[in-house]
Amino acid sequence: MRTIPVDVSAFEAWLCVMLPEPRVANSDTGELRKDRETGQTMYSVGVCAIQGRNSSVIQVTVVGEPQGLTLGAPVRVLDLQATPWDRDGRSGVAWRAGGLAPLQAPTGGRPAASAPAAAGRGEAR
Repeated sequence: MRTIPVDVSAFEAWLCVMLPEPRVANSDTGELRKDRETGQTMYSVGVCAIQGRNSSVIQVTVVGEPQGLTLGAPVRVLDLQATPWDRDGRSGVAWRAGGLAPLQAPTGGRPAASAPAAAGRGEAR
């Protein structure tokens, strides 16, 4: 499969819309999905990507549990990659990030609605 890097600075804001949950590898046994390189548990986080009047919610997979995320809060997305997949007549895109972290809004001078857009530009690629 081809992995495609995503320029996260092309979006005005990224918001946490679903808190981290461990990825399950086997629903019968409850076994959790582990990263092949580190052995750490993989987590899925719902993130809303906002660009102008358009937005999309995607499930982003990260290695290890991201700390400090809260619902509706802006997040910093690091090293986002998209991997298209096609299996058994179904297809989609798997999203994986090098990390997710709370984005601290700058203080003073700007209304809260524009803070994520200003702070998020150029943070990660």
